[in-house]
Amino acid sequence: MSFTFTEPTIFYELSYETAKIAHKKGLYNTWVSNGYTNKEPIRKIAPYLDAVTIDFKGSGEEKFLKEFSDVPSNKPIYEALKEYKKVGVHIEITDLIVPQIGDSMEELKKLVKWIRENLGEETPFHILKFFPTYLVRDLPMTPIETLEKAYEIAKSEGLKYVYLGNLEGEKNNTYCPKCGKLLIVRAMMETLENKIKKSKCPFCGKLIKGLWGQ
Repeated sequence: MSFTFTEPTIFYELSYETAKIAHKKGLYNTWVSNGYTNKEPIRKIAPYLDAVTIDFKGSGEEKFLKEFSDVPSNKPIYEALKEYKKVGVHIEITDLIVPQIGDSMEELKKLVKWIRENLGEETPFHILKFFPTYLVRDLPMTPIETLEKAYEIAKSEGLKYVYLGNLEGEKNNTYCPKCGKLLIVRAMMETLENKIKKSKCPFCGKLIKGLWGQ
């Protein structure tokens, strides 16, 4: 069960009580969050929260956050991420690359380095394409070349599971970081094939980080 769109901490009490019921029924619970969360509510929901995706925009650059998200500092987000890791919640990161105002490759590199050093190199990292809509229609879609460059930077900085998350193609698939074999084939949000067995690569036995329900 996924709590998302809108921010799950806005309806924290409801998500907490619902997550408890879902766990009793044998379901996984996930949040998609902006990460601006204190430690206490993270600790409270941790026994019932299996995974969280923290959704960065513009690689979490402070100037971008202040101007377009009314967030005074990105520090609470990083502290929350450390807390999620501490309490054992599976973490994934998304980064929406916004042309002209949130597409700095230096900022992306800083974010990737922080993820590797604080959360681990096997933290899944999803690079997302921006589409003009609603109140932001005056910017173009993120060029494929920009997304490809971001992908290569994330890989070169040592992250093992990097994806172009809302695009078709092989960079939306999962490969074993040890032997390189194709493990999961995806078409956008749909899983077409999953070869992972008992949370491991069937070819080399490498443990594949994630929640596989096996």
